[in-house]
Order: sequence, then C-alpha cells, then structure tokens
Amino acid sequence: MNIAIFTNNYLPNPFGVSGSVESFRKEFERLGHTVYIFAPRWKEYVDKNPNIFRYPSIETNIKIKFPLPIPHSRKISKFLENLELDIIHSQHPNLLGSAAARWARRKKIPLVFTWHTLYDQYTHFFPLIPEKLGAWWAIRNARNYANKADAVITPTPSVAEIIKKWGVTNENITAIPTGVEEDQFENPDRAGVREKYGIKNDEILLLLVSRLTAEKNILFLAGAVKDILNKNTSVKFMICGDGDLKDNMKEIFQKSGLSGKIIFTGIVSDTEKKNYFAAGDVFVFTSKSETQGMILTEAMYSGLPIVAVRATGAQDIVENGRTGFLVRENKKEFGEVAQKLIDDANLRKKFGEVAAKVAREKYASKVCAERMLDLYKRTISSYVNN
Repeated sequence: MNIAIFTNNYLPNPFGVSGSVESFRKEFERLGHTVYIFAPRWKEYVDKNPNIFRYPSIETNIKIKFPLPIPHSRKISKFLENLELDIIHSQHPNLLGSAAARWARRKKIPLVFTWHTLYDQYTHFFPLIPEKLGAWWAIRNARNYANKADAVITPTPSVAEIIKKWGVTNENITAIPTGVEEDQFENPDRAGVREKYGIKNDEILLLLVSRLTAEKNILFLAGAVKDILNKNTSVKFMICGDGDLKDNMKEIFQKSGLSGKIIFTGIVSDTEKKNYFAAGDVFVFTSKSETQGMILTEAMYSGLPIVAVRATGAQDIVENGRTGFLVRENKKEFGEVAQKLIDDANLRKKFGEVAAKVAREKYASKVCAERMLDLYKRTISSYVNN
C-alpha cells in the first residue's frame, strides 16, 4: 500500500502524536508498505527520510514549542498531484487535517482520522480564547471531521464512548493503540542512570515521564508524592520532562524541604528513555487528559508497576490489582497504594512481570501496526465497493 499521513505534530517534537506517527511509519515500512509523511516545517531541523514533506509553518512557543503549519504549498501540491496513493490518514481535524481531507476527495480515496486528543483538556494552551468557547469549538470541529471520514480510530475504547457522546455518529470507529517500539527498549542500563543521579541500590525510585503542563495534572501528582516522600526516608522521585509548570513543581518540594529527594532530568531522548524506565521502581501518573497514555505502555513494557489516577486512557491500559493500581484523584488513596508497592518488593516484581507480559502481547508496535493495516484494507475495500 501507498499510505499518506498528514500530521500537525511530528519530529523533532517529542510528544505523543509524533511518537505515534513515527511508530506506525516504521512498522508499515518494515512490512513492505510505502509511507509519505506531511508535517509542519521545524526551523533548522533536517529530515533524513526522503518521504517526509514539510509545509511552511509559523513558530509558536506558548507553554511548549509548537510550529503551526500553513496547509498550502505549491511544491507539495505538485508532488501530491502525481503521487499514487491508496489511503490518507489524518492525525488532526484542522490545519493539515483540512489538507488531508481535500486530497482524499481529490484523489477519490478513503480518509482515516485518528482522534488523539481530549480537546476540552487542552484549551489552556490558547489563553486569549475563553476555555468553554475553545472547548466547544474544538470538539465541534473534530466531531464534524470525524463524521465525514471513512473510518475513525481512537487509541482506546473509552475514547470511542466519549466521542459518541460528543456527537460522532460515524459507524466505523475502531480502537487501535499506538504500539511500543521494541527495538528502543533492548538492553536497558539501570545501574548507569541510578549511579549518575546518586540513587542507592536500596532506595526506591518513583518515576514520571511526562510533559509538565496543566493537562497532565502534575501539580496534583507533586502534592501526592510530597506526602509519600515525607513518610519514607529511602524513596526518591525522578521527573523526566519539561513544561511551564516545572518551577511550580520545584516550589512544592522546596517548601517541604524535599529538594534532595527530587531529580529533574529534563526531556529524555528516545535512545536514552529505556535506561530511565529501567532505573525506576514504580511509575506514577495522574494525567486525566490521555486518550491512551503511550508512556504507560512503555513503562509496562519496561516492567514497571503503575500507580495512576483512574481516568480515560489509564483505565484502558492499567489492569487494577494486576499490573498496577488505579485510584480516584485523591492524595490519600494515591499514597496508600503507592506505599503498598514501596513496602513490598515481591508485589513490585509480580506486577512488573505481568505488566511486561501484557505489553508484549497487546501493545508491541508490530501487533498494533498489523491491526491498523487490516483496518486500512477493509476501509479501502468498502470505499471501492460503494
């Protein structure tokens, strides 16, 4: 198959959608398919892959660096005119999503749309727009786009239920998660990271890998972990990531005199990520905005038990009492289940082993890519027959 993927969010952006696109691209190509990526231009970033095409973009840096693509390019249009494609997969309902829909109609091929985002959780990125108005517009726009697509993908079943309540009537909705790129997790180095940051062998390391922004609910997590650290002399907390709330997190721990037990690493590269997961003992996560939470499947693949707030995404991935614990957004409850894992090495090991097994069976990138390709084939067949 010749597959075109249109995305507003792509490398070198280190976040979820770009990771999802790249994971599927690699697996599709390994399985013999040709993939063309259409994404916004990043200043001074050079692609090594000749099948990546960059639309002009406007540089923005509201809380995080994020270029906004301009969905028109004479050069790209000329290329697309002569490109033979079987299917177009859009990752967004706007900007390059509009270009994806336009080219699908023009070429008379099916359009697949992945609903990645709970848009009502992200309106704080646009401070000049009232949050309720922004959420209403974003959901309405995505709903209309989904209803015109030939198939809709959600990362988890619970997201499918949410978008139906938001008015998506498209009958072709399928839950397909983004898979873990297994080659990125081969031969991790636990000792190296722990030695680098002065973590002793008998110390328990709580780990977070996340963007440090409001939709990730990280200030609640900081408060919950603060209470845990106050009760345990041999526990430390490592935060891998960056964002506009980093200083707020630091202040919470500084006021409690816990700075010596907190480690901020900044953003960790894909090549190094496996080592940081390996260094951890318990993965903690309180985001309520996830449609999947790819980072959870990566933590599970690395053999980490999870403590998470029961919310969309996490409740589809974490098996409560088997691969980790799911709790209400309550610091006391969060601390109690985390304490169980801190106190019981056998329980940590048991949960971690089951988590790794589940991740390999259900969330390996090859497994997820094969499911997506099967959906492409069925969508193309249905489109042709209609």
